[in-house]
Amino acid sequence: MSDPAARWPVLVTVGPYALLALLAAVTVAIKRSSGASPLIDLVLCALMAAWIMGVFTLRPAWRERVPVMAVFFTVLILLTAILVVRDPWFGFFTPAGYLYAFRVLPWPWEPVGVAAVAMVAGTAQAYDVDKTTPVGLITYVAVMAANVIPMCGFAWFARRGAQQNDERKRALEEAREANRRLETTLTENAALHEQLLAQARQAGVQDERRRMAREIHDTLAQGLTGIITQLHAAEHAGDDPVEWRRHIEAATGLARESLSEARRSVDALRPEPLRTARLSEALASVASRWSVLHEIPVQVTTTGTGRPMRPEVEVALLRIAQEALTNVAKHARATRAGVTLSYMEREVALDVRDDGVGFDPTRLGDGSGGFDSVRLGDGGADGPRAAHLGFGLVAMRQRIEGLSGTLQVESELGGGTGISARVPAERAVS
Repeated sequence: MSDPAARWPVLVTVGPYALLALLAAVTVAIKRSSGASPLIDLVLCALMAAWIMGVFTLRPAWRERVPVMAVFFTVLILLTAILVVRDPWFGFFTPAGYLYAFRVLPWPWEPVGVAAVAMVAGTAQAYDVDKTTPVGLITYVAVMAANVIPMCGFAWFARRGAQQNDERKRALEEAREANRRLETTLTENAALHEQLLAQARQAGVQDERRRMAREIHDTLAQGLTGIITQLHAAEHAGDDPVEWRRHIEAATGLARESLSEARRSVDALRPEPLRTARLSEALASVASRWSVLHEIPVQVTTTGTGRPMRPEVEVALLRIAQEALTNVAKHARATRAGVTLSYMEREVALDVRDDGVGFDPTRLGDGSGGFDSVRLGDGGADGPRAAHLGFGLVAMRQRIEGLSGTLQVESELGGGTGISARVPAERAVS
């Protein structure tokens, strides 16, 4: 903690002694020239100097104590008043009184102390006025007012200025504190922003991986499955060149289509059936090719008023239809299948059904696995595929849930299977 004396200027700590010494010297000169004794005046001056030194100068810690400073100032004014009454030139000591009043007295006692000093100064100035006459009394009061009112007004303005200065200091400190908090917040926000960017990048990577996995499953995997099926059929064609050639051409067409779809999946473009046709027409085209390849009749029905949907909705429904039909061909042992696209007021529904052998839905575990993993045609619910969850239904549900939709699978042993996908009917933005 710094020394309190360091906060007091030399004018306050040394100036009163110099002024008092000068006035004492003047008193000695005047008294000797008039033949009077200056002893009492010098004793009062010495007492004044001792009082200032003992209570103020040598006791810096006492300057912060309001009661002590109030006693100090009161005694100081009394001694000054006595000197002024004896010798009016001691009115020149009142500037020291003003300094102490502004320095040691708190508000609201400060203007009281200033008024007391001003009265002592006015008494010195009106020393020669005859106060026994009305004119002299009015003159004395006017001199008093001329000293008290301006000095008290100055004290008030000084107080007002000090308050405004304190307010500015507080405002400045608050602004600095706000800036510090803002810098801290900006630093935290920058760190959070970096963290969010990292999470967004990671989420983007994961989403892209899932998209590629779905696309590969819905294009390459299905295409390769069809190619293998056609090649197996070609092997069983034996010596029938027409049948053999038909299966080879079908396998070749599937290979070309799969290659085209793979390229488009990498570029995140719309599937080929949707590039030149509406969703209902694309579904009919996909179902027709599937029916020719697998020799299973399929009926495609569209209900409601068809309208363009968002590209991601149409792609998702088309992929689900392809996946569902692929599973019908692989596992259902169906004799017929049906695809229904329903345009409703608030949603669009896609239903794919077959009359195949079905399966036990309870063997799907948590419901997140693929129904193609438990087809009876693949060994039944107790077959090797029942030990794990296939990717087909996972991909379907990821697509639909990503569009705020729902996917339901219904099946029973010997009763066929139905898949229903529903998504909100949001129109495409033109």
